Formats: sequence, structure tokens, C-alpha cells
Amino acid sequence: MKKGKIKVYIYTRVSTAIQIDGYSLDAQKSRMKAYAEFNDYEIVGEYEDAGKSGKSIEGRVEFNRMMEDIKSGKDGVSYVLVFKLSRFGRNAADVLSTLQVMQDFGVNLICVEDGIDSSKDAGKLMISVLSAVAEIERENIRVQTMEGRIQKAREGKWNGGFAPYGYKLEKGQLFINEEEAAAIRVIFDQYVHTDTGANGLAKYLATHGIRKIQRQNGKNPLFDAALIRRILKNPVYCGKIAYGRRRTEKVHGTRNDYRLVEQDDYLLVDGLHEGIVSEELWHEAQVKLLAQAEKYEHVNRGKDTKIHLLSGIVKCPVCGVGMYGNKSIKHKADGTKYKDFFYYGCKHRTMTRGHKCDFKKQINEELLDSAVAEVIVKLVSNPKFAAMMQEKISMKVDTSAIEQEIAAHEKQLRQSYSVKARLMEEIDSLDPNDKHYIKRKADLDDRLYKMYDKIEDTENQLIAARAKKMAIEAEKLTGDNIYKVLIYFDKLYSIMDDQEKRQLMESLLSEVQIYEERQPNGQWLKSIKFKLPIIAEDMSLSLDNDTHIECVIALSKGEIDS
Repeated sequence: MKKGKIKVYIYTRVSTAIQIDGYSLDAQKSRMKAYAEFNDYEIVGEYEDAGKSGKSIEGRVEFNRMMEDIKSGKDGVSYVLVFKLSRFGRNAADVLSTLQVMQDFGVNLICVEDGIDSSKDAGKLMISVLSAVAEIERENIRVQTMEGRIQKAREGKWNGGFAPYGYKLEKGQLFINEEEAAAIRVIFDQYVHTDTGANGLAKYLATHGIRKIQRQNGKNPLFDAALIRRILKNPVYCGKIAYGRRRTEKVHGTRNDYRLVEQDDYLLVDGLHEGIVSEELWHEAQVKLLAQAEKYEHVNRGKDTKIHLLSGIVKCPVCGVGMYGNKSIKHKADGTKYKDFFYYGCKHRTMTRGHKCDFKKQINEELLDSAVAEVIVKLVSNPKFAAMMQEKISMKVDTSAIEQEIAAHEKQLRQSYSVKARLMEEIDSLDPNDKHYIKRKADLDDRLYKMYDKIEDTENQLIAARAKKMAIEAEKLTGDNIYKVLIYFDKLYSIMDDQEKRQLMESLLSEVQIYEERQPNGQWLKSIKFKLPIIAEDMSLSLDNDTHIECVIALSKGEIDS
């Protein structure tokens, strides 16, 4: 069966209707047709843009029609022929993105005069170079855009995007939206003139029926604490325009992860818009925000900070989110301080990110921490436990399936390298005087490039398989470590400091469940779920009080119900 010819499109463009670089449209077509005939290509479509600039693909009707035909696959073409790369486009970003689209549909680019074929290794190198050029071009555009925005900010103008809550945008300028501005005034007034913080203010707004008006850029009807803090910090509300308050910075050690970082030094000028609150009130809000931030830093990040062993591990019995350690100060009848009371409270017991939970109880930290530790000690003290844990440590992980997969990839890789070597020998042994030399070499080159692709795919699969085996073995080692810790838990726990106990709890437990109401025996503890399965049969344990508590240890779930 005779193999069909490779189908191609040809594309021509000149900036003027006369000529470019000494080659008119007709001259370009003649060169490309001669190239197609020499390589036995079949031209199934011709596209021509006369008098069109190459700075952008926009406005080039024929070019865009050609791209639509490529996407539809109506002619089954393999290449687009152009006279020179500059005829395809002068904008590096356009060239690169268009090439990517073409290759997504199995079509490559051949630049006849430049000798560039994007399907070959040299062509791939060209694409890499274009990527670098496009990156430089994008960076230049970004810098120019930034300069324009800085100048716009200096003039007190709004820099674009959605209008802040409390304002509306008309012809690029901010105007007060009185329907929304009422909530902004309440937020600043209550925050500055009362002892209420952002969390308390969120609750105040909710209980007083003050809700956000729905917008296209936000659907949450509640003012949560985080939003309130952002409003209080935003100088736009006192008639200022700020630029550079937050900067996008690359996360160290990553390639494509970025985060917003607040800046202390940023541009702040009088805006053309009217402020919703006075400058004095806004500055008073900043003073309180700073004071609260310093207080938080002192209380929660000092060297003597209380470590909450089960913070985030114990779950709220109502909404299911993590409960976090906190402190309240108990006072005597005369108002003097009695003692610090540490407790676990639901994360959403106050308005947080628009969520609120009705579980208000404060779970005594010392009581719950002791109960969890006691249950684990009872568990490891069981005569059956040590033997079962040693059995799990000695158990070998089954990696036979992944090892077979690795062996298959290694075998395939050896075969592919052997085929590649034979193809290279055949190419070297070709007779340049053979009348079919060009076609024979092209055929062997094509097979060789396909073999390179196959080798690359196999190597990637082999790397993935080996990584999977390492992950399985690493997980086994981690499991062994946890089992060993469990065996000696009672001895280790008694000599650890709070930081070490916290790390131990994090490594052993995935969650601790409590009851909604304190039980008759005085306990809150309902169940413990370990990060690994523990024992395959039911056990009965008891805490050190008058009431026995049934505990179920399940292999499949790895949890203790108490």
C-alpha cells in the first residue's frame, strides 16, 4: 500500500503590498512550493496576509483562518511552511503561544529560509530561546505597566479592579456608595470607640443585622474578622490612594509558588475621591491595630508560650473543625486574679471567615490531655499489645508489583537504546550518491526522533516507578517508628517536655473526638483515631475513675472509641 504524501499549509505575509527583504509574495510562494516539491509534500491550503504588520496576530484575517483550520483538523496537515520566521510573526510571545497551539494539534512549523523545523531537536531549541525572549518581553511590559500604575497613583487616581466595598466605580473614578458606606462607618466607629476587636465586631455586625450587599466579586453575606481587618487597614476609606502595600514575592525554594507580602514602605497620596471616614479616625484605627498585633505577638509568640498538646487534633462535636487551645483568666470575688484557665474551644465559636458555631463550651485542657494520655498508656500496657506491635514492625512491605513494573521499564529502556544505536549505524552507512538518499535519511531520521521520544517516556515512567517504591518503603519506616514509640509510650511520655509531647501527639494521632456534653464520669473524651491501624480485635479499657469505659480498637479504621 502506497504511503500518502505529507500535507502542509503555506503562509505568506508582507508589511507592504510590494515586497520585503527583496522577496515579494510571489517570490515567497515560489520558494516554498519548490521546497514542498523537493520534500514530496502536498500543499492543501494557501493563506496570505498582504500589508499586515507582524507585531501581533490580531488583525491578520488569513492567519487566524489558518489557525482555525488547524484546530478543526479538516485537512490533516502536519506542517505550516513560512518563508522566514519573521513572516510568521515578530512578537515572540505570539510566536511561542501560536506554536504551542499548533503542536497541541499535531502541526509543526518549518521556516524555509531560516532552516528551522519545530519538530526536530534544533527546532525545540529554537522554541526554548523564544521562551526566554518572551519572558524578557513580558517582564518589560510588566515594568512599563507598573510605572504607569505608579504614576496614576501619584495623581490620586484609582488603579483599576473592583471598587472597594463602600464605593462605586464610574468612568474610572471612585464615588461613595451610601448603601454600602453605612457599614464601613459602623466598623470604624465601633472599633475605635469601644473595646471590641475584629472578632467581636464581626459578631456585633451579625447580631445587628448588618450584612454585606452582594457583589460579583464576593458572595459571603457576613463581615468576617479577616475582612474587617482589611477594611480597617485600607487608607482608601480616609480619601487616600495607596500603591505597593502588598507585593507578590516568590516562595523561597519553589519555582512557581508566590505569596502576597505586606510592605511597610509604600506610596500613599491624597486621592481624587472623597473619604468615608476622617483621617483622624483612620489613624486611630491603625494605632489600635498595631497595639493589638503587639499584644498578640507578646502573648502567643513569647518564649514562655503555653503549648497546647491537642490543639487542632481535637475536633468540635458540632461543626467538626479543629478546636484550638486558649486561655482565660479566673478572678476571685474581689476581682483579683485567681489563676489562668487553659481550655480547648471551637475555632468558629466566634465569627471567623463568615462561619459561626454554636458549641460554646470550654474543654479543660489538663483534663482532656490526661484522658488521652491515660487511654494510650492503658492500651500499650495490654499484654497483647507489645507482641502485636513487634509483629507489625517485622512485617515486610510487599513491593513485588512495583518491582516488576521497574524491571519492565528497565527492559524496555535497554531495547530502545539498542534500536537507537542500530538506527544511527544505518544513518551513518547511507550512501550519499544513492538517488533515494534524501528520502531514506528522512525516514531513518523520523524513526530516530520517535525513538528519542519513546526513550524519554520510558525514562520518566521508570523514575516515577522508582519514586513510588521509595515512598512505599519510607511509609513503612515511618510506620515502624510510630509503632516503636507506642511500645515505649508510657516511659517516654513521663520524661518529655510539652514541646516533645506535642510532637508525639501529632505523630501518633489523626483526631480526637469529644462528646457535646460532659459525661457522668466527668470525662469529655469520646474516641481517638490513630494515624496507623493498631489492633485487629476489640478491647475493654477504663480510665482511672469509678466508671469503666468501653474501648474499641479497629484495624481497618485504627481508632479507639471510648
